[in-house]
Amino acid sequence: MTNIDWNRARAFLATAQAGSLSAAARELGLTQPTLSRQVAQLEADLGVTLFERVGKKLVLTETGESLLEHVRAMGEAALAMCVAASGRAEEVAGRVSISATDTYAAYILPEIMERIRREAPQITIAVISSDSLSDLRRREADIAIRHVRPQEDGLIGRLVCESTAHFYASESWVAAHGHPGAVSGIAPHEFVGYEDAERFAAFLRGVGAEIGAEDFRLVSKNSVVIWELVRRGQGVSLMSREIAERASGIVELFPALEAVRFPVWLVTHRELRTSKRIRLVYDILAQELERITREARKSAG
Repeated sequence: MTNIDWNRARAFLATAQAGSLSAAARELGLTQPTLSRQVAQLEADLGVTLFERVGKKLVLTETGESLLEHVRAMGEAALAMCVAASGRAEEVAGRVSISATDTYAAYILPEIMERIRREAPQITIAVISSDSLSDLRRREADIAIRHVRPQEDGLIGRLVCESTAHFYASESWVAAHGHPGAVSGIAPHEFVGYEDAERFAAFLRGVGAEIGAEDFRLVSKNSVVIWELVRRGQGVSLMSREIAERASGIVELFPALEAVRFPVWLVTHRELRTSKRIRLVYDILAQELERITREARKSAG
């Protein structure tokens, strides 16, 4: 068959996401018998079995699993159409919380907030500075920007881009100490270290520095603090290019050195992608993070 009844497909999607007919029925505002009938009708239309009952739970069959992503895409397309048909993004209102690492929260998100406020002024954005995915699992945040792929049940992630980190110092530091020709040319006490000093020292040793964890004179677990120390000429450290490119008076020390690469993931709960306001913010974040990373790469040549 070529025609799919969206109500039946939506019933399948809601049941798969909720894990039970009763929960899905509450979500859609239907009675459980009505929802059950719609799922059964979709199975009949397609000539397949989508669920099997294991104890008191409904579990997707192999066929159901293979069709779920297609139906989820239908749901996202339907949501996008509804947003467009409703007129303007300004009509989407509510609160969306975004969790990001400290440097992204301080230096990247403010620029993206300008677009969100311009395109969806009725949305309230709460920014949470955190390095942990636990804020998503505990529902403390709706969306998270992270540098690891989500593994937890119920979370979905989109690999937005790959970023790079490089060694930077301020112009004042270079004026005082000269431009080192290699990482080994920097005195150990001139590095600004991360709180996991042994791990950072091990990395530095891997790129030529003779340094131990005890050699750091400035350390912090907060990357914003580390970056401010670097900007004020207190030493040398690693920072992501998209953040460093936004600062004035900063020098990349070793352009030829192989960069530290790390992914940028946008993570949320599966069911939250069906929320208009969260989907809107999620899409803007993805587009802007891609743009910012791309522009930083071009700026560096």
